[in-house]
Amino acid sequence: MGENAAQVVVGVGGRAGVSVAEVCALVEETLRGAGLAAGAVKALATVESKAGEAGIAGAAKRFGVPLLSYPAEDLAAVEVPHPSETVRGAAGTASVAEAAALAGGGELLVPKRRSVAATCAVATAQPHDLRHHGDAEVRGDGGTLVDLAVNVRAQTPPEWLKQRIAASLDVLAAYPDGRAARAAVAERHGLPADRVLLTAGAAEAFVLIARALGAQRPVVVHPQFTEPEAALRDAGHRVERVVLRAADGFRLDPAAVPQEADLVVVGNPTNPTSVLHPAATLAALARPGRILVVDEAFMDAVPGEREALAGRTDVPGLVVLRSLTKTWGLAGLRIGYVLAEPEVIAKLAAAQPLWPVSTPALVAAEACVSPAALAEAEAAARQIAVDRAHLLAGLAEFEEIGVAGVAEGPFVLIQVAGAAEIRTRLRALGFAVRRGDTFPGLDHSWLRLAVRDRATTGRLLQAMDHALTLTTP
Repeated sequence: MGENAAQVVVGVGGRAGVSVAEVCALVEETLRGAGLAAGAVKALATVESKAGEAGIAGAAKRFGVPLLSYPAEDLAAVEVPHPSETVRGAAGTASVAEAAALAGGGELLVPKRRSVAATCAVATAQPHDLRHHGDAEVRGDGGTLVDLAVNVRAQTPPEWLKQRIAASLDVLAAYPDGRAARAAVAERHGLPADRVLLTAGAAEAFVLIARALGAQRPVVVHPQFTEPEAALRDAGHRVERVVLRAADGFRLDPAAVPQEADLVVVGNPTNPTSVLHPAATLAALARPGRILVVDEAFMDAVPGEREALAGRTDVPGLVVLRSLTKTWGLAGLRIGYVLAEPEVIAKLAAAQPLWPVSTPALVAAEACVSPAALAEAEAAARQIAVDRAHLLAGLAEFEEIGVAGVAEGPFVLIQVAGAAEIRTRLRALGFAVRRGDTFPGLDHSWLRLAVRDRATTGRLLQAMDHALTLTTP
């Protein structure tokens, strides 16, 4: 269920006389590679001059969908990732398949694929809302909902951390000095200070990477946190996607990433799938001339930080992002950091404004990487693992609910028919959960649940049972 519910538009092109069989075979092969079935196709699309081709029109008829056609001048205005001057001269647009797929305003899922006489490309029917985040599910609710939509650990920040932050208010008249915090982070990871950059949360780091590193062919591995792609697009980059499949447990095959990519972004453990990729798999993505960005915002919620790359200096082009907002409940304070080669750190730092991290945030950073804090975070990670196992066991009792992949983070991604209605019913029952359809690679059948204590999970499971009972299949 679910994967085939995604609505896509397939752009098609072909030489004169291309057969229905060849067009259909190429489209079906391309869909299978993206984890989609023919039922996902909302329409075929092409340039007006090709709409009369029997092979293309016949393919639309065989799929049982309309054939959309666009004037060549309209498609010429659509920016495509793989333009061809030869095609432009023959058809009036740089890529019939990609431009036609994108003409409706969606986002490219599969770039142009070719057979002997046909081409096709696949795009979402509508663009994903890359700026939607879990806090939108609880914003303005007045604290009446149990928050399972935001992945910040409950009952945080702890009292000792609040006191450290509060004490910093006495020195707010002075400009922030990040040297002590930077040194503390460096020591925590066994690195020299010139390999560390403190940022206003991981979100600022994504903006700096997008603006300062000059990528020519960035690739983002999805489903994952959408802010990296949003930042790249805002900086004017054309972003390619590698979309992992639920059928594969959202596991990453390094061979799926184009060799030519000079910037690759991947999360570990990945939000929202909760999948923890092996460190060796991620390291295999590194190569000379490529920046490999690994978002480890939730790694401190993994017992022993298994598969972490933070602190590694043997992986060329490695950039690791860490956040202190999730485990320590500091989302409102904005504090994180980047670990990378000194040359990369220097470029990112040059793109920062003066004093980008406040004094309270610097104090928090120094406190949260102390040995005592690391021990507390490790204990919390072990408790999260226990609480997650309890949640997964409860979810397994519902035959309507599926979990793809092995969850290793402080959240679980579930798939269920009628997820949008269930989300609404859960809200009425006092629980806020995160919709999944705003993540590229997911659709309306997915929900993300934050891991909470056993008592909260018990109440959630009761509410889920009620919501499933009331939901019409």
